[in-house]
Amino acid sequence: MKLLIFSLLIFLIAFQEQISCFSLSIPVSPGYYQNGHFVIGGLFSLRVTARDSRFKFGLNDTMTIPEAVIVNLTKNYQHMLAFIFAIEKINKNPNILFNMSLGFYLFNVDFSERKAMESSMALLSGESPPIPNYSCRPEKTDKLVAVIGGISTGISTQISRVLSLYNVPQISYAPFDVSLGTRVQLKSAYQFPVHTAALYQGIIQLLLYFTWVWVGLVVPDDMRGELFIKEITKEMVSHGICVAFSEKGPVFTSGVVVGWYQLLLSITLTRVVLAFGDTHDFLTLVSLILCFAVFGNVWITTSDWYTITLPFQQNRIYTSFGGALSFSVHKDEILGFKDFQRSVQPRKYPHDIFIQCVWSILFECPHFYEHGVKELSQCEQNGSLSTRSVKVWDMSTSPLSYKVHAAVYAIAHALHEELSLRVNGESLDKSGLQAPLPWKLHPFLQKGQGGRNINEENAVNHEVSATKLDIFNYQSLQSGTKAQVKVGEFVFESHSVQHLSLNDKLINLGELHNQAAFSVCRQTCLLGFSKTQVDWNTFCCYDCVPCPAGEITNETDMVQCFKCPQDQYPNKQRNQCLPKVMTFLSHEDTLGAVLFSMAISLSTFSAMILGLFIHYRDTPIVRANNRNLSYVLLVSLMLCFFCSLIFIGQPRTVTCVLRKMIFGVVLSVAVSAVLAKTFIVVVAFKAIKPGSTFQMWMATRLSKAIVCCGSIIQVCICAVWLGTYPPFPDVDMQSEYGKIILLCNEGSTLAFYCVLGYLGFLASLSLLIAFLARRLPDTFNEAKTITFSMLVFCSVWISFIPTYLSSTGKTMVAVEIFSILASSAGLLGCMFLPKCYMILLRSHGHSRKRFFK
Repeated sequence: MKLLIFSLLIFLIAFQEQISCFSLSIPVSPGYYQNGHFVIGGLFSLRVTARDSRFKFGLNDTMTIPEAVIVNLTKNYQHMLAFIFAIEKINKNPNILFNMSLGFYLFNVDFSERKAMESSMALLSGESPPIPNYSCRPEKTDKLVAVIGGISTGISTQISRVLSLYNVPQISYAPFDVSLGTRVQLKSAYQFPVHTAALYQGIIQLLLYFTWVWVGLVVPDDMRGELFIKEITKEMVSHGICVAFSEKGPVFTSGVVVGWYQLLLSITLTRVVLAFGDTHDFLTLVSLILCFAVFGNVWITTSDWYTITLPFQQNRIYTSFGGALSFSVHKDEILGFKDFQRSVQPRKYPHDIFIQCVWSILFECPHFYEHGVKELSQCEQNGSLSTRSVKVWDMSTSPLSYKVHAAVYAIAHALHEELSLRVNGESLDKSGLQAPLPWKLHPFLQKGQGGRNINEENAVNHEVSATKLDIFNYQSLQSGTKAQVKVGEFVFESHSVQHLSLNDKLINLGELHNQAAFSVCRQTCLLGFSKTQVDWNTFCCYDCVPCPAGEITNETDMVQCFKCPQDQYPNKQRNQCLPKVMTFLSHEDTLGAVLFSMAISLSTFSAMILGLFIHYRDTPIVRANNRNLSYVLLVSLMLCFFCSLIFIGQPRTVTCVLRKMIFGVVLSVAVSAVLAKTFIVVVAFKAIKPGSTFQMWMATRLSKAIVCCGSIIQVCICAVWLGTYPPFPDVDMQSEYGKIILLCNEGSTLAFYCVLGYLGFLASLSLLIAFLARRLPDTFNEAKTITFSMLVFCSVWISFIPTYLSSTGKTMVAVEIFSILASSAGLLGCMFLPKCYMILLRSHGHSRKRFFK
């Protein structure tokens, strides 16, 4: 059924293409004339016809074919009523036209540009068919002062082509078209301007409010459409909104259906469609959508659409267009206009040939045609337009009706000013005062001042500083009727001063949308992902890629990920930065507690050995190899164990300095003592040789000098380190994920390795001397234990360097503590445990001689 109806429409349109140029021998449509001192012409559009009433077969032969009415736009009759209402109000006001009256001559030109041109010539000729350049009825034509019409740019252009030849003023109530005023030959046309910047910004703000960034554009196939696409696209791109497509919709009466399939396909693939134009610009589009499918689009229109346009599928119109949002320049209601509409009846206006057709449709009255005019046979005599449903008649003033009313007042005030210049004194002789020549009204109309009775000012060709746009929503009321509900407004003063207000509770986006629709080329990139541009498409089309390690996105649709601050780290989802945990080797840690216990235990053990040696100080085993050096070595080892405790705990300036300095100095004392002991072994063997002049007292003094010199050199190195670039507390935020490591920075790395290098030098020298003395007689030889202890000491510190460099955080500190404990424990165990064994288990009751044997 849908396909059949659509095929019929296409056939009618295609058949219209064969209609020839108009013939002046056929009468134009009859008009509605009311006499007055001055006459204003009106050209309105009340219906859409499929073809004209004449068809040329040859040079002279014509055949009359009845018009096929496709759409009766009954709501457009309100434009005529607004015209008549304004005329009646002006005629009742003696102050406007000096107690003279206005008449009118109204024509229905349908949506035919040809009829518009013919009716314009009929206004000038006063006769139907018109005779160009002749005034057949001076009582009508000599009183013509201006014309109001038409409803579209194309119709207004054709009217102006005729009226401009005679310089008759024309006020168009069509949507504002910049190109109409720039055409040189059309000097008589006036328009009601629209602040295009306000409309564009209102559309942009509405799209941003609903986050609709993937929008299709449908415009009429004319200059207005071209200009709109150019300007709105620039604004949309600057606000991050993409144009999914821009198509020129075919106008119903133009017969242009080329590309309709592509248009329907584009609409199907796009959720939100912005349509620039009025109802008559998209009659074909409406029929196509209703005949083929329901796409579930959200429509945004730039004017009030008359959606009940087709005689079929009326109940489905709001399924397709329900939920649409429309912009309309804010206008107040015309005072008294609703009461006037309630009073309108066919018997009140018996000469109104147009009311008959409207009444028969609204009240479904039987009718018949007489002389081409519809006559009502039976109809409700007391019927009122206020009893009709909203979907067929809206009592509220439409924007176009407001324009027509304002245009009548603009002409009346121009007449008033022109007449005022011709009035002499305080008396007015109406019999001698003829209607002014039409072109004499141009200076007054160009001032752009409107009437002051319709709330109380209107303007023609005049823009105001602040523009207010009302936003309407097509909805289905509870009673089942369809209506537009005002859901918000947009106030524009400048690009920096604008305000959009919407009532979300009133907005209903239609039967197919239970919640706000989304219109994006791609769904939002979630948190933790960033957008990567697709080279072949617009900036609204992109891919979502996960953020790299260490970076996050905390908002949707971010162009790039970013790193967290240094004191924070990203979570696993990479959508949030978490504060890093501060960490250091503390006493509460298991590792710290173990090392602390080891240090205390070894220190205690060293103190016990020292006490044992002091208690048995007179035994040969203690006195051998200089017991004072043994005391120094034990004390220094005990201090080494204690100094490792400074490494545990939160690093501070004092502890960082004490760590390195005490460690370096105390350990150098211990190694120097070992070196002195090694030296004594060699000297003692030399002293007992026959004929040797080397005395033991000399060896004792020399050993003390070795300990002092070895320690002083290390003290000097540490002093230089402390004076130049000492250790200091530092933080490491990069080594461990999610942690801030508190550590001690060595300051001067060179000084630190100089300390270690000097200790290595002393240990290597002791190892070398002890190794050379290992074959001395066993009785005096301590070189073997020294050699083994130095091997342990050197092995620990050689392995320390790579381990230390490859460690981070707590591990680095633990490695250093363990190296100190291990090397010191190696010295303690290798050098003193055998002696303790001898003292405690084997020295009692034995003499020195037996011991050495």
